[in-house]
Amino acid sequence: MSAVDAPPVTNAPPITSTSPVTSTAILRFLRVTLHVGFAVLLAVGVSRLLLEAGERPSRYVYFGLSVALALVYLVGTVAEKRFSAGRLQKNPRRWAVLWLGLITVMWAVLMFGSVEFSWLVFPLFFLHLHLLPRWAGIGMVSVMTAGVILAQWASSGADFPPLPVVLGPVFGMAFSIATAKAYKLLYQEGEAQRHAAEELRRTRAELASTQHEAGVLAERARLAREIHDTLAQGFSSIILVSRAARRSLDSGDLESAGESLTMVEATAAENLAEARNFVRGLSSPALAQTSLVEALSRLCSKTEREAAARGGQLACSFRLDGEPVEIPQPYKVTLFRAATTSLANVWLHAHATSAVVSLAFLGSEVTLDVYDDGRGFDPDILPGAVAGRADGSGFGLRSLRERVVVQGGTLALETAPGEGTVVAIRLPLGAGVDTGFNAGLGTELGIGLSSRQGDSNG
Repeated sequence: MSAVDAPPVTNAPPITSTSPVTSTAILRFLRVTLHVGFAVLLAVGVSRLLLEAGERPSRYVYFGLSVALALVYLVGTVAEKRFSAGRLQKNPRRWAVLWLGLITVMWAVLMFGSVEFSWLVFPLFFLHLHLLPRWAGIGMVSVMTAGVILAQWASSGADFPPLPVVLGPVFGMAFSIATAKAYKLLYQEGEAQRHAAEELRRTRAELASTQHEAGVLAERARLAREIHDTLAQGFSSIILVSRAARRSLDSGDLESAGESLTMVEATAAENLAEARNFVRGLSSPALAQTSLVEALSRLCSKTEREAAARGGQLACSFRLDGEPVEIPQPYKVTLFRAATTSLANVWLHAHATSAVVSLAFLGSEVTLDVYDDGRGFDPDILPGAVAGRADGSGFGLRSLRERVVVQGGTLALETAPGEGTVVAIRLPLGAGVDTGFNAGLGTELGIGLSSRQGDSNG
């Protein structure tokens, strides 16, 4: 997988409610009930008005007023619905008080024309309590309750308001206030849930973005290690051997120049194979048919030949301690890359005359030690070196340490000026170690065995 393909590592489930009935659904049901109740009570009032005995010309006026009230109410509710759905840009809320006042006046006229319209007061209670400030809403509800009592008392013809005429509207007012309070609490809870869900979605999006970025950075670091330990090492070898070939040509030593060019060709072919495998998203195929022990042995032979092609003298030997056991493929890759990087440092920087690669299977761990008798260096300056040099080199030790740490191992560096260098790597073996890979290192390692045949020197 390439860096740009690294997916977010979050598999969080979608945000859903675990409650069978959410507060939003309850609020929607209450709003629908309110509108349906208003329509039914208005229809009842109109029916009773038209069915009154006797001819009363004013009833047609009230009928027209009822139709107008229905239209005004419908316009207001449709505008609010369209705005909530995002199909209306202007917020109708600023006209809500005017709309509420208009339908209240129209209702009052209808009620004093026909007491049958007095029951419309109950849905109007909820509208006033919802659209007006708390005490203003309660005040208007109280005034409308008194109006209903007066209208029904006048219609009854009694000297004093009958008890049912008083209790019915008063009870309805109290119930409406309590229900409106519950509606408000549900609305606040719904808003809080909505804000919490939005915050959770935002947080999840940020987390997914962060995880994706971390995955991209990790993939870049992995590719940097792979390129350094394969292509970069090969290019460095090509440059140095090419310089040696030029010197041989300048001195007329055609045989040495030919050997150097053969080495350049082989290294370039290996790098080309590595590059093609990177493009295909595969690992390098160099050790698909060999074991780690044989690969390290051949690496030592290769290192000697490259040093000779540059005109240098480096005796590189391989030593095996203990009985080889099957180890996971990532361990093999790490150990082989460590040997490759360490030996590259030996003949590039250490100016050594001998190097030893030692692989040991010690039961609880597998170890790799690379020793050289080169000039060494002061380990106190290592942090600066690990940061990299101006020419872009100096990445090897940092890359190597990262590889080892990823596998749960340790890397120790023993060196001093004039005393050579030892790179010691320890990887733990245990019950959790995967097996079955020792038949071949497969596609992770970087030697072209078909073009590089040689025996161990040690």
